[in-house]
Formats: sequence, structure tokens, C-alpha cells
Amino acid sequence: MKLSRWETLMAVVEQESLTRAAQVLGCTQSAVSHSMEALEEELGFAVLKRGRAGVKLTAEGERLLPAVRGLLNSAEQLEQVAASIRGLEAGTVRIGAFTSVAVHWLPGVLKEFQADYPKVAFKLLNGDYHDVEQWLSDGSVDIGFVNMPCGLDCECIPLMEDRLLAILPEDSRFASYPKFPLTECETEPFISLLQSSDHDARRALEAAGVKPNVRFYTKDDYAIIAMVEQGLGMSIMPELLLKGRHDRLLVLPLIPEAKRTIGLAIAAGSKAGPATRRFADYVRRYVEKI
Repeated sequence: MKLSRWETLMAVVEQESLTRAAQVLGCTQSAVSHSMEALEEELGFAVLKRGRAGVKLTAEGERLLPAVRGLLNSAEQLEQVAASIRGLEAGTVRIGAFTSVAVHWLPGVLKEFQADYPKVAFKLLNGDYHDVEQWLSDGSVDIGFVNMPCGLDCECIPLMEDRLLAILPEDSRFASYPKFPLTECETEPFISLLQSSDHDARRALEAAGVKPNVRFYTKDDYAIIAMVEQGLGMSIMPELLLKGRHDRLLVLPLIPEAKRTIGLAIAAGSKAGPATRRFADYVRRYVEKI
């Protein structure tokens, strides 16, 4: 079976559309459709189902997906190793990152890396902690930024400790306080990330024995900031996420102090290619300079 057909299938799965997959692959929708028809004919069963909501995998396609990801990962690693033997780094590095890293670290790291290795391409996936861990687990990314400790079967490297801070409306009654007591979260309206994403605040609150007065849940960090600005409540955010922002917020250190540890998770053993490992070195050096 042609590798290109599996690559096309993966693009269709990720884009959930033949048209968008064609745009990503730089070909026509007709070419994508013909490739999928040929793949299904060769397999002897359907892997895609089309509906009003877009294109989805069939049950048979879902069973194939882990093996398809493994095949494409191996092909990419082979390309990176061959390029390394030829004396140049090439290939594609797939990165998973959460918001604060994607905004404040990745652009600088990518700029430095691309200056030295212009032939390496990148695929960036941005989500929350849960998303990044899922992408690492299912092979969607080669390397990911994680919140440590991390239970994944990966090589995990601690990068930096990042303080957690309280964010409140500008006119909050705590404006005269030098620090925010975590116990006050039991009475103040609290805006929380979804439970699958809210590792930072939850760990800090649990460690202090505090049960927050949660009024709102959301998956988006910046939505929380906007809601706090409007006086809907308070929240707890990492310092890196707030870096360089000029929101109408009151930002205070916590009592007791709380931190998160940002780490880098690399596919274990021989799964990570040379370009991926070289990129990890650049990340470590970049963070050390901050």
C-alpha cells in the first residue's frame, strides 16, 4: 500500500473534511477522494463515512488508526535518520503545547532553530494539558510541553518552575492586600478551567485544604481573564500566561505560595528522530536564558 494514501487518510481524519484535507496537502478534492477510494478498495472495507457534520472514521477505520499513526511516525523517523546520515537535519517535528508556552516560548525557539536548520518543518498543535498528553499518548506529536509530574511513557525533562498567581477585578476588596490568601477562594466567586485541564489551581487548592466557590467553568485561559475583568469572579493563573499582558486585573501572589513545573516530554527510546531531539536541546537552552 502506498504511504501517500495513509498520509492522505490522516489529513482527512485531522481536518474532518476532504476539501480542507486537500488544501493542507496542496492537491484537489478529487485527488483526495480518489486516493481514499483506492485505499478502501485495497483494504476491502470502508474507512470513512460522510455526513452533514463532515467526514468521520468508520468503526473499522478507528481500529486502523493507531497502526496508521505508528506507520507514519516510523516513516518520519526514517526520514530524519537518513537526513542525519547525509549530514543535514530535515524532516518534520510535531509539537504539542499549551497556551502560555505556545505564546511566550515557541516563537522564539522556532526562530532560533529555523535559522540553523531551515529544512526542518514543524506541525504545531495547541491545546490544554489533557490535549497535549493525549497527543503524546496516541502518537499525534513527537514532543510536547507538559505539566509535571507526568505519568506518560515518555522521557520527561523539567524546564522551569512557574509561580501561580491570583487574578481579581481591579476594584476588588483585596486591592490593598500584598498577597491573596487561598482560603478566600471558599467565599469569592471562582472561575475555573475544566477539571481535565485545571491541574495547577486544583493542586494548589487541595494542598491548602481549600474548596473553591466555583461559579463558572471554561476551557479557555483567556476567556477566564476576560470574565475576571468584567467582575464575574477571580481565578488562579500561571505567571507565564500573564507575562506581558496589560489587562484590567489585580494580580497577587498566593498565600501559601504555589507553583507549577513545566516540562518537556519526548517520545521514549528510539521513537524520537534526530531533528526532534535537536529541537529539544534548543528548547532547554532557550528556557535557561530566560
